[in-house]
Amino acid sequence: MSQPPTESVTGIVPPPALPTHYPVIIIGGGQAGLSMSYCLKERGIQHLVFERDRIGESWRTKRWDSFCLVTPNWQCKLPGFNYSGSDPHGFMKKDEIVTYIEEYAKSFQPPVHEGVSVHRLKKNEAGTYELSTTIGEYTADQVVIATGGYQDGKTPRIAERFPENIFQVHSSDYKNGSMLPPGEVLVVGSGQSGCQIAEDLHLEGRKVHLCVGGAPRTARRYRGRDVVDWLHDMGYYNKPVHEHPQKERVRAKANHYVTGRDGGRDIDLRRFATEGMQLYGRLLDLKQGKLSFGDDLKHNLDRADEVANSIKATIDKYINSMHITAPTEAPYKPLWEPAQPVKDLEIANSGITSIVWCVGFSADYSWIEVPIFDGKGYPSHQRGVSTVPGIYFLGLPWQYTWGSGRFSGVAQDARYLAGYIEQRHIAPQPGTTRGLNELALGS
Repeated sequence: MSQPPTESVTGIVPPPALPTHYPVIIIGGGQAGLSMSYCLKERGIQHLVFERDRIGESWRTKRWDSFCLVTPNWQCKLPGFNYSGSDPHGFMKKDEIVTYIEEYAKSFQPPVHEGVSVHRLKKNEAGTYELSTTIGEYTADQVVIATGGYQDGKTPRIAERFPENIFQVHSSDYKNGSMLPPGEVLVVGSGQSGCQIAEDLHLEGRKVHLCVGGAPRTARRYRGRDVVDWLHDMGYYNKPVHEHPQKERVRAKANHYVTGRDGGRDIDLRRFATEGMQLYGRLLDLKQGKLSFGDDLKHNLDRADEVANSIKATIDKYINSMHITAPTEAPYKPLWEPAQPVKDLEIANSGITSIVWCVGFSADYSWIEVPIFDGKGYPSHQRGVSTVPGIYFLGLPWQYTWGSGRFSGVAQDARYLAGYIEQRHIAPQPGTTRGLNELALGS
């Protein structure tokens, strides 16, 4: 079927007069939504994509200035659009990521309507899905929710108790050190964002106080190659979630911290400590102007190193089993050990004038009025196929594999869902999914 013509400043706004019913409507115009559009267009299934802002908006405005990928460029493999630049083993910076997504959209002209918010999704008595949007009412036989798992930055309630003269910002709104007032900076959270922002400020010459949590770390390179290269060859990015030791619980775990900055390197918090960064355990409380921290700093640093070393040991085992010739490396030796942990700190005497909250994100599904969530508000699904026929999710972390939601794995998930969508489109069978496995790609 033909698609509405598309054209805009980013290449893609449909004409004002749109049909109000579509076989499929995709909500979200990031890499997941665009990948889904590509796979549906491949199959000739008419659809529409609603994007709240601009395509790839999170990459444009929800990342700091020095942000870059932590996985090599060669892993960018959107459907029909592998990375083709001159630096496959480099790490694209923020603006380059946006360009990659824009070029992807231009390559197949998806029917995206930008600047449209969907504020209600429900199912009517006829079994059709109704979408209330900022440009009117639409209906669809099937709906793909491709808004991702990192939508709203989380800021803990303890933030309300800080003095008004302390500047506070979430990692999604942090750009660079110049946006912060002069003085020292407290960074709360040591996942990928926390560690990279702490490094960013540290390199700018700011005094950083970092609250270290339980996030794991990994080496950037080991035995002559990027660790991602080794893990890819070993099949880790394609391992299904049900084969992971933690099963679905892994979806809530923090990613390993490392950086692709300046060509890629380790992030070793112990080294930062030797250079003047002040490390603490988890932030526990704020009472009467005094911060209190857990006594888990040593445990958290040791645990992060254990994970990094276990990854190296797995690579060693693979190298030996495959009889691969690779250079050897000396075991990692900690550069610094915490002496007596700092358990409390008077804010007024600390020199801290600003806080960057790096404690994660949450997904907002309040607009979805379909019973597809579990007791914790997480979508009930198998490989993105929800428990309600005709509703799908795409782009979730660990949706099916470690690569899900990333540039490396979203294609597999999109093609798999396209098989379900195509089967229901050809032979709609409300309430059943019989025979869908045979057509689902990527299984």
